[in-house]
Amino acid sequence: MRNYRRFKIIMISTFMLLVIAAGVVYANRGALSALGYDWFLSDKVEASFEDSYQPLNDRPTSEEPPQVENPFSMLLLGVDARNHERGRSDTMIYTVVRPQDGNVLMVSIPRDTYADIVGKGTVDKITHAYAFGGPEMAVNSVEKLLDAKIDHYASINFQGFTKVVDTLGGIPLPIMKDIVNKGADHEKFTVEANKDSYTGVEALNYVRYREDAGGDMSRTERNRAFIEALVHKTSSLQQWNKIPEILDIVGDNFSTDLPPESMSDLAKKFLQIGHEIKSYTLKGEGKRMGEQNLWYFVSDEQDLADVRATIAAWMNPATPVSELTVPHEVEESASNPPQSPAA
Repeated sequence: MRNYRRFKIIMISTFMLLVIAAGVVYANRGALSALGYDWFLSDKVEASFEDSYQPLNDRPTSEEPPQVENPFSMLLLGVDARNHERGRSDTMIYTVVRPQDGNVLMVSIPRDTYADIVGKGTVDKITHAYAFGGPEMAVNSVEKLLDAKIDHYASINFQGFTKVVDTLGGIPLPIMKDIVNKGADHEKFTVEANKDSYTGVEALNYVRYREDAGGDMSRTERNRAFIEALVHKTSSLQQWNKIPEILDIVGDNFSTDLPPESMSDLAKKFLQIGHEIKSYTLKGEGKRMGEQNLWYFVSDEQDLADVRATIAAWMNPATPVSELTVPHEVEESASNPPQSPAA
């Protein structure tokens, strides 16, 4: 378990990057108004929310926007799509947001998790669900794995974030030694250590790197560090003049079925109360399976049961804050699966 007390960690998804951009606008309306940018930036925020709205095809849409007072669940999908391909979801996080008390639960699902691919009729790595059937199939497959309803989804394409990073003039990253991706079946690149700032391409390669001993778990941690650094710089008032360009870039690489009205309400609400975020990663073991001897991450059944009970408690608005825990209350890094070979 990791207990993050700073709001910026919630930016593990582009959904929250949009929220923080909106928050910068709403929180600084006085200063922006004096400079003549209040009305312009507010309109840009609303337009970006509208452009990103993409409801799921297999689910009915309500005429009334959902309320953001009660707990709701959201599947966060980090996608690495190149050359207009759909891509696979390298990051899958089942999230419970409790606006009434400012608590957020994030359950990370290793990309190689062996799971039923709902709608495909196969059992495969859960990361393939998005490639096979987009957010609809990813949502349905995660719902079956966790036996928990997903109210909304948010999908981001990390490709677009190279432009955001460069627009911000680069971001700092915790790289203590050179990152060298040189596997026979991997894209070749090197990211130099201990630099003050990294470009968009370097940051994306940092996220993609997969040849360290931590496997999926380490990759998830790098995703978090990347988004945290990105949002920390975006949330600075000194960057307000770049928000229109950032919103345009993010809007082209982000989709969600959360209506624009709810996005705006959520952005404003998160500015008014404190936040506490707890994260957890599914436990299990890596092994080779099947006729092709492919590598999978096999979830621990008892851990799955514990996670399902945890989600149910977080989704219950009557659950007191003192009981909002994660399974076992242990460091999520205590049980890392073996490294995943090239997919």
